This record gives sequence, structure tokens and C-alpha cells, in this order.
Amino acid sequence: MQLTGLHVHPVKSMYRLSPADARVQPWGLAGDRRWMLADSTGRFVSQRENAALGQIRTGLSDDGTLTLTAPGGSRIEIPAPAVAAGDPIAEVEVWGTRFRAAEAVKEAHEWIAAHLGDYRLVHLDDPRARPVDPGFARPGDTVSMADGFPLLLTATASLDALNALISAEHPEGHETLPMDRFRPNVVVSGSEPWAEDGWRRIRIGELTFRVVKPCGRCVITTTDQESGERRGPEPLRTLARHHRLLKKAAFGQNLIPERPAGTEGDILGTLRLGDPVEVLEDGAQWPENALV
Repeated sequence: MQLTGLHVHPVKSMYRLSPADARVQPWGLAGDRRWMLADSTGRFVSQRENAALGQIRTGLSDDGTLTLTAPGGSRIEIPAPAVAAGDPIAEVEVWGTRFRAAEAVKEAHEWIAAHLGDYRLVHLDDPRARPVDPGFARPGDTVSMADGFPLLLTATASLDALNALISAEHPEGHETLPMDRFRPNVVVSGSEPWAEDGWRRIRIGELTFRVVKPCGRCVITTTDQESGERRGPEPLRTLARHHRLLKKAAFGQNLIPERPAGTEGDILGTLRLGDPVEVLEDGAQWPENALV
């Protein structure tokens, strides 16, 4: 098996970057989902509420400056705010967990309002501020502003199997779903379909990861990531019928990176396209009724 896809999403729910390599930090790929939009209550905003978010192209410079480009070509560069620099602080929330983030400059909010709605753009300058769900984590595990875990893994064989199931459900014909519908960080090729559901610990290149929880899917998977169009009930309908884990329509597995022995600091190592993928531990972990 090998790593055939790497994806970084600088702003939660906006368009992806697909580099040939990516540094791994304890809370995810470097630069992944360190920015997000929040509504007037501080709650995160995603493609669930506003599919247009996925149409904003993103760029990220070495100094942390974020670039946003709208479909019409309007572009803005936004320096990364920081609490230590005295930038405004906002209390925000992702799936019930509240934490502090730094607000972007006023011009960024004005640009966002013109293209997406009345939202605030915030930056998580302290990636240790938000703990991972303790039911699936170890003490000290933290996550960026991703939904719940540092990295999401998907497998091409499972996507092929899912597309075959969808075709069987739609004898009149149905579009073949691309992997970007699932917004993964790492994509693995060469496995058996759904094999990742049984993995518990894996090695990708120079790094090891705990496989901690299946990813329950939402309406974003029904959204064309190139056009922003909602495309109907698939793949949620077929996943709900044929592939349920922990009571949810599931696709992909959430990962938490492990710190290599002797490694200090925020950079644990680097993933590169083509890296070998090896299963170190597998076996049952979910409840007996997890598949129904």
C-alpha cells in the first residue's frame, strides 16, 4: 500500500491544497484547518450551512499569511493574527467545544461579508487550545479546527466499492463520486475495500498513527467540490444502507499521530506522496453492533 493523496485545508470547509509533501504536527498536517469562519454566536460555519465556502480558493505562505480568492477573481491577503500580538480574541465553538481564537483584520471580515455572508474569520494561533474527544484520545491530544481529529484517512479501494454500490442502487445511472467529496487529509491506495475499518495503528512513511474512530458523514459529501452544487442524496443514502459504523453512515477513519522517540518540538516528521503504508495493528475495537 502507498500514500497517493495529501490534502491540506487552510480554512475549514474551503477549497483544498494538494501538496506533494506535508509536515505533520501533533494536531494535524501543518496549516490544516487553522482558520475558520464563525457566526455571530461564535459557532463554526461550514459547507453544511453554506456550500459556497468550498468555492473559495486558498493559499498559505511560509509566514502564515492566508490568501483567499473568490470565483470571480477577487483576492485578499490576510496576515495571521495572534493573541500574543494583541489582536482581538473571539470565543468560538466547534461541535460543542468552546475555545479562544484570534480574529483576522477588519478588511478580511468585509471581504468575507461581500462573498459569503456576515461571518468572522478567526485563526487558531494556539493549536493546544482544543482537546480531542477524551473518549477516543489520550491526555494531551489536541486538534486544530477540524471537526474532531487531527487527520482523516480514506482509501481508494473503498471509494471504488462505494461507487459500485451506488451504481447498483441506481440502475438508471449515477455520477461516479470523486474522493474530494470526503475531504480527506491522506489517501491510501492498494488496500482491500473497507480494510481501513479494521486498522488500529499504521505507519505511513516515517510516522505512525493511531486509528481511533470511523468518520460519520454529512451533507458535505453530497456537494460537488468544484461547482458547489448539492447533487442529491448520494453517497449518504448508500452508506446508510450498506456501511454504517458506530450508528452512522461512515467513510474513512480518523487518525492521531504518534510522537517519534527522540523528537521534540511541533514537527513530528513529513509525509510524502508515494510513502509506503503498513498496518502495525488491527482487530476489533468497536462494539459488536457497530456495523448496524
